[in-house]
Amino acid sequence: MSLADTITAELEREAVSTRNLLQLVPDDKLTWKPHDTSMTLGLLANHIATLPGGMALVGAMDHLDYGNFTPPSQPESTAAVLAAFDEGVKQAVATIGAMSDADLMKSWSLNKGGSAIFSVPRAGLFRTILLNHLYHHRGQLSVYLRMLGLRLPSIYGPSADENPFG
Repeated sequence: MSLADTITAELEREAVSTRNLLQLVPDDKLTWKPHDTSMTLGLLANHIATLPGGMALVGAMDHLDYGNFTPPSQPESTAAVLAAFDEGVKQAVATIGAMSDADLMKSWSLNKGGSAIFSVPRAGLFRTILLNHLYHHRGQLSVYLRMLGLRLPSIYGPSADENPFG
């Protein structure tokens, strides 16, 4: 199994749980946030939704200058979030899936003003900034949804609301 196969298989597997949470985001709560310093529910959901496609584009480059980073915007609806997520996962699977092991081991850098802030192999970029980052924010989303009183689906096992084992 190639590195690309390993990364894309994990992304596709984890996308199911991520989409299950995203589809619970209520349209009428997109501007809600648990604290003044927190992202809104809509911004968080849109950040999660745009991570796969955005990282596919970024990971296909040799570097990104931090000044060219565009943060996600407030979405208009949960349907728009889901569409962005579905398209982004499809794009990430196609982009990463087309990379050879040698491509995935080539160095990628985040720069600021022409100087590298950090450099990693592309595989490390996808592991850290795509997958781990996605899981981090998915956990954050589950807390937001619980604070809104919503029932949470199983992610890696039973939740307080759903037990896939019985």
